[in-house]
Amino acid sequence: MNYMRAQFSKIDIQTDVLEKQAPGTEVEECLELDTALDNPWKVVLYNDEEHTFDEVIRQLILALHCDHQKAFSLTLMVHQDGKAMVFEGGFESALRVQSVLNEIELITELKG
Repeated sequence: MNYMRAQFSKIDIQTDVLEKQAPGTEVEECLELDTALDNPWKVVLYNDEEHTFDEVIRQLILALHCDHQKAFSLTLMVHQDGKAMVFEGGFESALRVQSVLNEIELITELKG
């Protein structure tokens, strides 16, 4: 959960900088921030010893709207490798996926 807070802090810092810019540079800086949010964002799911395979599979199905086989494959990768990228896409979609995974306190990281 600390990962999500750290990512938001980075965005908040960039927003604070935008508010202190000289007139005329705001549009350029805002475009850079918008572009950063449009770049592919990744949701990384980490292995833990708290959740069963079935719990993780069920939550991945809810978060990704995928079938059982895809959720099982991702869960197996997380288990074997300690982590796996489970989603890549726009910021809002990645944030939604992360939020659904975090509903049962799975450990995730949002990377942009």
